[in-house]
Formats: sequence, structure tokens, C-alpha cells
Amino acid sequence: MKMTKKINVLFFAAIGMMFACGGSKVKKDSDADLRVKDPHSYADPGQAVVTNLYLELDVDFANRKLNGTATWDYIASDSAQFIYFDTHNLKIESVYNEMNGPIAYELGAYDPILGQSMKVGIGGHPKQINIKYSTTDSSYALQWLTPEQTAGKKSPFLYTQSEPILGRSWIPCQDSPGVRFTYKAKVKTGPGYLAVMSAQKNPVEKTTNGVYEFEQPNAIPSYLMALAVGDIDFQPTGVRTGIYAEPVTLEKAAWEFEETESMIEAAENLYGPYIWGRYDILVLPPSFPYGGMENPNLTFATPTVIAGDRSLTSLIAHELAHSWSGNLVTNATWNDFWLNEGFTMYLERRLMEAIHDTSYSSMLASLGYGDLQYTLEDLNSAGDSADTKLKLNLEGRDPEIGMTDVAYEKGYLFLIKIEHVVGRKKFDDFLKVYFEKFKFKSLTTERFVKELYDDLIEKGSKEDKEINIEGWVYGTGLPEGFEAPNSTRFDVINKIATAYLSKQTSVDQIDASKWTSHEFMEFLRMIKKDVTLDQMSELDKKFNFTNSGNSEVLALWLEASVTHQYEVAYPKLKNFLENIGRRKFLIVLYHAMVENPNMLTMAQEIYKADRKNYHSVSTKTIDALMLKAEEKQKEDAQKKKLEEGSGTH
Repeated sequence: MKMTKKINVLFFAAIGMMFACGGSKVKKDSDADLRVKDPHSYADPGQAVVTNLYLELDVDFANRKLNGTATWDYIASDSAQFIYFDTHNLKIESVYNEMNGPIAYELGAYDPILGQSMKVGIGGHPKQINIKYSTTDSSYALQWLTPEQTAGKKSPFLYTQSEPILGRSWIPCQDSPGVRFTYKAKVKTGPGYLAVMSAQKNPVEKTTNGVYEFEQPNAIPSYLMALAVGDIDFQPTGVRTGIYAEPVTLEKAAWEFEETESMIEAAENLYGPYIWGRYDILVLPPSFPYGGMENPNLTFATPTVIAGDRSLTSLIAHELAHSWSGNLVTNATWNDFWLNEGFTMYLERRLMEAIHDTSYSSMLASLGYGDLQYTLEDLNSAGDSADTKLKLNLEGRDPEIGMTDVAYEKGYLFLIKIEHVVGRKKFDDFLKVYFEKFKFKSLTTERFVKELYDDLIEKGSKEDKEINIEGWVYGTGLPEGFEAPNSTRFDVINKIATAYLSKQTSVDQIDASKWTSHEFMEFLRMIKKDVTLDQMSELDKKFNFTNSGNSEVLALWLEASVTHQYEVAYPKLKNFLENIGRRKFLIVLYHAMVENPNMLTMAQEIYKADRKNYHSVSTKTIDALMLKAEEKQKEDAQKKKLEEGSGTH
């Protein structure tokens, strides 16, 4: 750090006053200083960049499409003749300016990952463009659900998922995390539906005419644009918090997330004021592909976290933490995704430590490390070791490839390493300044590293060498000397699991009366590979795993059931895959099924029947998985045929 100790004391003493007053004494970089070209966007923000959106949408459930007009305000350099937008499977009807009439535009060649560029002439026009358009059947951000695919089974439902680059499939936009804009929206749905968005002051009851208006005055990137429409009700859980859900789900969801208000207060004590106003949660129908999506003001959450005992609310801590890391300070490109999720994992676990204790957050870190080990092994075995770096090179590839545990868990371990070397107090002070200095900005990895050297670590110092920034950020895998998370509570579980597998401990001797869901998860992770069929039967009899209401525990149990052909659980497996669309569960279970030759046909039949229930984010991955399995099946059959033929001569 380049400031003297005396200046440090004065500077950090001013931080509390700075946050309390809502002002900033920190010199900020301008948007132009931080702007970079994004390889996953056709936009050229150095020439012309959007600043504000007014969006009008008509939700057509009958034809499953949105009819819309996106009116963009923008700024441009004096030499700019064009502004570029990203589109993907949109039908563009016209481009115009309300005062000057039609504007010439040109759609570029189609790319299966990036979609099409839309080049719009701006010479001589006021700094505003209207784009009239409609979505299509291939607008992948949109998930249209029939009544039968919802929890309530009565009304159709629509929700969006824009991250990473699906925003362009429902709004023509500059679809890069490095481009931020404010927005207002008017949504027409028809009577009987409630519409909500990633905006302030969402409605709490249905209007008689089905028309809703929204505003997001804070500049956000396009991947945080979100819309949901359906039979949705609202229940408050605090002064700033509430739950949106289908009526049949609302009461359980409100109870599960009742402590959200106190969670916000704990987060504010750590990292400064929550500046977004309200923090509400929308519990979506089961097909939602992620655990949660941190849309500003309105987290989208999977119903799989409703366990009935508040045991999975760390997911909400994670999405809330995005209100500082990700939503407030954002990765400039998807090559820098770890800046989003690595920070958020760090904040989540600090928050869970504050709410519970260190032993609780250590369990979360240990579970995450287990996930990371599996991911590193998987990437290395596939020859993708370059994707084990924090700073990625995803040019020419779908950025979703980079959304692995590397960004989340390796990013977390890097930040923990910094904390351990410089000290928690010093790192906390750095983070508070960091969030204030770069709020509503987007950063590259290189800019963050510069910030470390400018304001936290002396380059070439003992601290710098001990942290090994180069190894963490640009090196593959985990650098030498990294500190693996340790959980004393899991140490106990591991001893019990080992003793049980070796039959030194009987199932009747396992006392799990005080175990949390995380301890059950660790137990199942430990035994799932080597457990016998008889042991599975006796464990199920004692703990009733097949009928668990905890989705994380159940998914691990079902994975073991597939591996060891515990047929008692097959009806539950089928039901789970029919009703749950969360991507991480689907991938693990379908992968386990196709790896078991006796279950490939079952996997194919279930997927054929239930694919329509899953979001495109999930089907894209599972389609590839099933195709690979089918190709291997054909190769094995051909090989067997050749062997049989050669044996007859």
C-alpha cells in the first residue's frame, strides 16, 4: 500500500462518514476509462453506447411471444456513423426516430453463439432510436410455461433468464456486462396476471387491465434485465423485503425466507448500505435452471430451496451479496466472470459466518471446495486446463462455458488468501472503498489487480510474493501452497462415514439428530461411491432419504441410487426429473444415468418426455450430453458387431 500509516487512519476513519452521508470522497474512474471491447458483443461502446432504455412490451401468451418497442438513448463520439446492437432470433419490424422517421439499419450474418449484429445509422439523428420488434420461438431467454408446468396448474407463466448473453434474444440491446443503462418499462399482460421486473417498486397486486409500469434508476447491464408474468401473489416479510410466488407456493416461501430483512442488516454491517431500495424474492416454477438469479431488487429463486427448515437459505445470502459484488461492481466481460462470483462467494460466507458462526461458514467452504475439485478434474481430463484459470479466454465460445466452480470457488480461495495475508480488517476496509469507488462500473481482471497494487499490496513486497497474484489469476488449477478449507464438523462426519463404509459402525450407531442438511450432504458425498446396496437400503430405512424434502440431500441420494442401481428410488428419480428444472441437479443425474449402461434407455425416455419442461440453459448442456452418450452407444454396438463377426472366421 502506498499511503503512510497516518494517512491510512485518517482515510479509513472517513469511510463511515462517507457511507452515512451517501456521498463519495473517492476519485472515480470515468466509464470511458473502464470501457473495453467485449468479444461476446457486437457493440462498440467506444464509438456509441446506450445510456437509457424505455421498453414497451405486450405479452402474448396465446402465441408465446413478446411484441415490443425498445427506445434507446445513447451517446456517441463525433466521428461515429453507426451504433451496433446485439440481437438473437428477434424479428425486427422497423427502426426509427419519432421526430425524424425511419432509420437505416442492417442485420449481420447469423452466428449460433452471438446471434446477429444490428448496425444502425446515426448520422444526423437525435440521440435516440426506436426499435420495433417481436420475439420468436427461438428467443432462448424466454421460458413459456403451460398451466400444467407451473406449481399451481391453473395459469400459464413466463419468465426470463438473460445471463450471460440471452438478453439479446428478448431485447435488442448492447448485450455486454461492460455496458450499463437505466430503464423504464410498460408491460401489458391482460387481466389475471401480475408482471414483475428487475426494477424498483414492483406492484404487489394485480391490476384490472393487466398494465404495469416499472423503473430502474440505477444503471445495470443487460444480463440483469428480467421479467416474469403469471398468477403471482405477494407477501411482505419485512420493511424492505417480501416474497412473490404462485399462490400455492407463497405461504411456504414466505416462511422459508422470513429472515431476509435481518440478512440485509448483517450485510450492511459488513460492506455498507444496501443502495437498491427494496429486496424482494420471486420464487419461480420448478423449471427455473438456476438456484437463484441476482436480478436487482428482485432475486429469482428456485423452489428447490424451500426445504421447510430454512436450511438452504445460504442461496439467498449469495444472491443478496450480489447487491454489492456483481450488480454494483460488475465484470467488464465474461472472461472476467470470477470478479462477479468469486467475490460473491466470499461475501456470502462472511455473511453466513456473521449470522451463524465460523463452523457453519466452514462447512459451506468445504462443500464448495469439493465441488471445485470435481470441476478441476473434469476440465483437466477433457483437455480444458486453460479454463481452470480465473482470467479466461472465451472468445469464439459460449461464455456459459466459463460459468463453472472455477469462477466461484477458486475465486473465493484467492480472496481468502488475500485476507489471510493482509488481515481481515485491512481487506474489509479495502473492499468498502472498492465498492464505493467502482459502484455502477464494470471492471476487467487487470483493473482489479491494479487496484490491489495501488491500494492494498506493495508490488514486490513479502505480502505480494506470499499471495502470488500471478499464479492465482493466470495460472491453471490451484497454485502451490494454497490453503484448502477445513471444517471440524465435517471431520466428525468423515470419520463416521469411513467407519460405516468399513462396517466398523452400524447404521443404528449413527446419531444424526443434530446434523444440519450440510452434514447430511457431506455424509452422502463420502459414501455415495463405495456404499453397498444393502447399506443403501438400511440408510433409507433409517433416514428416509428417498422421500427427503431437501433437494440438495435428495439429489445426492438419487445420484447414489443410479450408481448402485437402488431401484427403490427410481420412481422418485423419475418424479424429480419430471418436476425439477434446476440445471445443476439435472446435469449430475442425467450424467450418472448415461454413464450406467443399464439406465441409458431410461434416461433417454425421461428426457424425451420432460425436455419441454426445462429452460434452454439446461437443455443446451443435456442435449450435448445425450448426443455424446448415443454416439458412444452406437460405437459400442458397432465394435461388438465387428468382434462377433471376426469370431466366426
